[in-house]
This record gives sequence, C-alpha cells and structure tokens, in this order.
Amino acid sequence: MPDSGNDAHPADGITEVHRQQALLKTGALQNAILTSANFSIIATDEKGIIQLFNVGAERMLGYLAAEVVNRINPSDIHDPQEVMARAEALSLELGTPITPGFEALAFKASRGIEDIYELTYICKDGSRFPAIVSITALRDAYSDIIGYLLIGTDNSVRKQVELELNAAMAAAEEANRAKTDFLSSMSHELRTPLNAILGFAQLMETGTPVPTPGQRRNLEQILKAGWYLLELINEVLDLALIESGRVIVSREPVSLVEVLLECRAMIEPQAHKRGIAMSFPHLPTPWYVQADRTRLKQVLINLLFNAVKYNRSGGTVTVECALSPPDAVRISVRDTGEGMSPDQLNQLFEPFNRMGKEASAEEGTGIGLVVTRKLLKLMEGMIGVESTVGVGSLFWVELALTTAPQLAAPEAGLVLPQAPVAAGAPLRTLLYVEDNPANLELVEQLIARRSDLRLLTAADGQVGIEFARAYLPDVILMDIHLPGISGIEAMKILRADPQTAHIPILALSANAVPRDIEKGLEAGFFNYLTKPIKVSQFMAALDAALKHAQDRDQEATTEDIT
Repeated sequence: MPDSGNDAHPADGITEVHRQQALLKTGALQNAILTSANFSIIATDEKGIIQLFNVGAERMLGYLAAEVVNRINPSDIHDPQEVMARAEALSLELGTPITPGFEALAFKASRGIEDIYELTYICKDGSRFPAIVSITALRDAYSDIIGYLLIGTDNSVRKQVELELNAAMAAAEEANRAKTDFLSSMSHELRTPLNAILGFAQLMETGTPVPTPGQRRNLEQILKAGWYLLELINEVLDLALIESGRVIVSREPVSLVEVLLECRAMIEPQAHKRGIAMSFPHLPTPWYVQADRTRLKQVLINLLFNAVKYNRSGGTVTVECALSPPDAVRISVRDTGEGMSPDQLNQLFEPFNRMGKEASAEEGTGIGLVVTRKLLKLMEGMIGVESTVGVGSLFWVELALTTAPQLAAPEAGLVLPQAPVAAGAPLRTLLYVEDNPANLELVEQLIARRSDLRLLTAADGQVGIEFARAYLPDVILMDIHLPGISGIEAMKILRADPQTAHIPILALSANAVPRDIEKGLEAGFFNYLTKPIKVSQFMAALDAALKHAQDRDQEATTEDIT
C-alpha cells in the first residue's frame, strides 16, 4: 500500500535514539550541566558525601570543588537551625523520627518523592543567601539508592521583592490604621461641639416660650445643617473603617418583613413631606436572609432615602421582593426620578462623586452608595442598578436566603417609650460625670424638664466614684474621656464595689466607632449613647435604666421581706 505521508517512518524513531545516544556519548549534556553558572548542581553518594560540585555551585558558594568533594555533605553548607527545623517538621508531618542533618534534607527523596525546599546557603566567606533546592534520589539498575542530586538556584531577588512587598503592605496597613485612628479622633472632636449645637437647638425648638415663626425657621436650618454634618461624619468614618478592615459584620437569620417595616417607619414620613408615594410588598411567607441586621437596615435606608431624595414631585417609590434562584432573595427599590445615563452609571460607586448634583438643592456626600456596596460585600451579598434617563432608576440587592432562627430572640435596638410621671412619684437621682461645661448644661436643662428626677454632677471620674458611693444614685451617666481616670475605668471600679455594683451606668460619649460601642457594652455599661444627643433616644434610654433600677429595688425588697 502506498505511504500516505501521515505516518512516521520507522527509521525516524531509530534516528532519534541515535541522536540521543550521540548526545550522551559526546558528553555535551553532562558538560552543559557541569558548566552551568546559573544553577548549583551537587551530587552526593548514598551517605550524603559530596561527589560532584559544578561551576555554578563554586560561583554561588565560593568553594572550589576540590575543597568539598569527598569532604563534607550539603547540610554543612546550609543554615543548621533551618536544617533542624526541617527535620522537626518532617518528623511531625510523617510521624517518623528524623535524624537532623543531611538525612533531613534527603528524607523525602529517599522515598521516591522529589522534594523542593527553601533554605539558606552559607558561603565559604560566611555570607548567606536564600536558595530554592530540588533534591532527587539517584538509583542504580536494581533501584538501590547510590546517591542524591541537588539542584539549587539563588532566591535572593525573589526574597528581596517579597520583603519589599511585605514592607509596602505593612506600611499601607499602618497608614490605613493611622487614617482610621485620625478619623476616629476627628469624629470625637467634631461630635463634641455638635452635641452642644444640636442639643441646645432641640431644647429651644421645644422649649418655653414657644419660638416665633422666624426663630423656628432659624432653628430648623441649624438642626438641618447639624444633622447633615453628623451624617457626613458617620459616612466618612464608616468608609474608613470598612477600607481598613475594622468593620466586622455578623451573618445571622434576619426577618425581611421586620426590617422592611422598620425601614418603612423611618422613611415614609419623609416621603410624604415631599409628596412621594411609597409602595411596600406584602410577603406571603416570612423570608429570612443571612445578614447583619443593623447593616442591612443601613443599606436599605440608604437606597430608600436616595429614591425619595432624587425623585420628582408627585413621584413614587416601589419596593419589591422576589426569590432569586437558587437560594437568594432580591430586594428592589424603584423610583420615578430623572434616571441616569450610562456614563453616570459607570461613576455611580466612586466615593465623593455626586455626578453633577453638587449644585442642586439636595444635600449629599457621594459616599452612601460606596459604603452600601462594601457592606453588602462583607455580608456576601450583591448590588446592582438599572436606569433610564427620564424614567427612573431601579437598585437591587441580593442576599442569601436562610431558615428562621430556632429561638425567637428579643428584637435588638428597641427602646422603651418615655413613661408618664405619676403624681406623687418618688424623686429619682441621676449622677452625670462629665468635664465639658456645655454638655453638663445641656443635660441639666433636659433633666430640668423631668419632675421625677434630680441631677448630681461630677467633673472627673474620681469625684464621680466618691459621689456614687455617697449618694447611691439610681442611674449614672458617664462620659468616657475624663480627666484623671477614664469613664471605663471609673465604671469598672463602681462595678467592683458591692455598694455601687447594682447601679446601671449609661455611657454618653462622642466615641461613636462601632468597636468603641462594643467595647463599652462588653466592659459593663448598661447602654452606650453617642453624642450628639437625640433627645427622644436619650430620654428613652434613661427611662429604661430607671425601670431596671426600680425593678431591682423591688426584687431586693421582696427578698428582705421573705
């Protein structure tokens, strides 16, 4: 049959074998290996004594072949501590006792496993350099080990790059920490004067005599600007904390119905003021998503507020929920605003980019959506957007669907409403430990509205402790940053004293970083309030602490009687 031209001719295989044999006979391959200056090639006998030391090994290590052949084994030119550490690691890994030295280097190779390791070579002049070494067992025709082959390469450049990269990463992390610490400190410093501005403005707004129409308008502007500044502080701090990796979110079953109801209660009044109609879904079954409850509310409130803020007069905001196969829930927020162009959508998640809204009447920071996306990523969720100019926008988030928790826990974050003061109710004592005169005056005026309370004040932690022991107040309000000892230290001293251990202590601080709040609650504070004070929240938290103190007093009285 004629040759098709596709099959290799048998003679070709014979020719290739001849070529290989010729290559070996001429010694070209061996010469290339032995004279390679880029790799150290060391061969030993079965006992580990060096028998071959090529030009590359001489160049790298500074020895002549004659100085090492039949004289030493490779472990003698490695860092002995690293060889010992390798022996111990192998012993732990394989459950076999290992003799330190060359045996540790050759252990895997002797079992037919080619091994690659990183160790430090020690040169003749005492200098050192990191190397990557591959070791292979050499066997005869009967598979008996007759020696070992070690091929090494200088790893100094890669190690230097790693060191520089690690140093750069450490510097970046340190810069991030410094930035976050700075922002946290600035947040505290800004919140302190804001507390006075917003606190006294709220007092004037609700005080007697009633403000004139002109004064009321002025107060509204002060409060509006103050709360906006607080929002800006919070969002900048949130972004910094997320980027520095300091925000930790929980992932637990969260009731979507409950979260949407809470968000609706917060947003709907603002929508009605602007003439915006809102539509929320009626979920046929109680869906639970895997999320951090507080952060999920933050995400949804941001999307809902944006949908209201950038809507048209008489527009609508529609919230929808749907299953997203295979195991997620998609929450959509649709508005009837101006919509966005493709170019604007591309810039949507850039920090501080308001996409041309800077000159509009609507205030904003350009940070909210950036924080929203980062929070969703931490909760292993997703966010997306669709928009048409002149029609509106649709933002959606997806989170993993999960089952309901086994035990229904009390709803986090709920506070008791302020209880009416009954006629003839006993006078309760509140001790406020605070060194800032403006903060003291603000709380004094707030407590002056309560006929059931009397206020004691102390300007530092040590005096606060003495007052607490002397007067045994029903509740203590404690600043964190105090002259002398801190509020946390003062609280711990009071907790350790049997006389005062039962008194609920509320922290009131401008330290509003979530981790600061967590640390305060973990340390033993009954509640942790942040400045600027929101009067309704302050009063509700105070009433909750007073009720706790009253319940405890009643329990103690009952125990004494029995």
